[in-house]
Amino acid sequence: MRYLVWICLLFSTQALAQEPLTLDRCYELATKNYPLIKQRELISRSGAYSVENAGKGYLPQLSFSGQATYQSDVVHFPLPGLPQLSKDQYKVQAEISQTLYDGGSIHYQKELSKAATATQEQQLEVNLYAVKDRVSQLFFGILLSEEQLRQNDLRRTDIESGIHKMQGAVDNGTALRSSADELKAELLNVEQAGTQLVAAKKAYMQMLALFINQPVTTLVKPAAINIVTDIKRPELSLYEHQQQTYEIQEKQLRSNYLPKISAFVQGGYGRPTYNIIDNSFGVFGMGGLRLSWTLNSLYTLHNNKQTLRINRQDLDVQKETFLFNTRLTLTQQQVNAQQFDDMISQDQQIIALRTSVKNAAVAQLENGVITSHDYISQVNAENQARQNLALHEIQLLQIQYNSKNTSGN
Repeated sequence: MRYLVWICLLFSTQALAQEPLTLDRCYELATKNYPLIKQRELISRSGAYSVENAGKGYLPQLSFSGQATYQSDVVHFPLPGLPQLSKDQYKVQAEISQTLYDGGSIHYQKELSKAATATQEQQLEVNLYAVKDRVSQLFFGILLSEEQLRQNDLRRTDIESGIHKMQGAVDNGTALRSSADELKAELLNVEQAGTQLVAAKKAYMQMLALFINQPVTTLVKPAAINIVTDIKRPELSLYEHQQQTYEIQEKQLRSNYLPKISAFVQGGYGRPTYNIIDNSFGVFGMGGLRLSWTLNSLYTLHNNKQTLRINRQDLDVQKETFLFNTRLTLTQQQVNAQQFDDMISQDQQIIALRTSVKNAAVAQLENGVITSHDYISQVNAENQARQNLALHEIQLLQIQYNSKNTSGN
């Protein structure tokens, strides 16, 4: 029973490994396995720590201080019986303070940390999105190599058929052996072309396997799609996150010149205490509210606002430039797609004519009307027409899916 389970697992693993891969599945696997994806967790953890640290500004703040001083003079009490204060004085104290109102400084610091994390995460999505273009090139490179291999096999079949017919004529003494040799030489050219195509396909498959971190066996040829001009790229979300960061920074500028209110409790030990007519060491303490209002930020407020305004305008320019270039690329892709669509229709007509001519050449070769060189020319012409059709069909598909990536749809 145990061996049966292992056999089932083995076959299921092999079946899973040999499952045909779609383009979307390759995108998904490449994104998951690309080394840059490891940054996502690091960004999330770093952002969580930053937000947590900013939030700790609401917690009570504990501070310690101490000093030892020697004064040139002290207060003198002319009344009899009162002690003379020492010129050397000592104090050690602790203070606990609690922020009651800070004008929103801590809140905006937390919001800035969240916005920075969101921006970094979206920048990562933009970087990962670029992987799709590289995966597409490899994916369609494999499909094109496979189609070219199929056409090369058809060409081989035609050449082998010609060799068979010519060899019969040579054996019957109705054709020269050189004619058969010419066909055999052409067959070697076909084999050589097949070797090059197999090597190219293997290289594409190995590179795609590195991207998706699993063997590449069979690919599913994607269906044709329409080109959509609506732009939904991750860069647009990145621009929005950056704009939100500038908005938070502008709000933070206002909080810098607002007053700060806190409650505090102090306790200490030293000489003298708050009772200045007692020159002995003792414990002392106080508590209350503290108001602080620093207006230094008003000096730079205008310039800081202008800097943020310039940054936002610069970001708008970057966004407009990105949209312009993206629309330009989409327009070019639309033109190219229409061009290949027209060429495919022409290819189909050319193939029909070339096939008709080649079929006639087969009978002419058998009857000795044309030479083997003429026959090879007709076979190659038909093969080239089929190669062009295969190339243009794959190129059209690639343009359609590149356009999909360009628009973000």
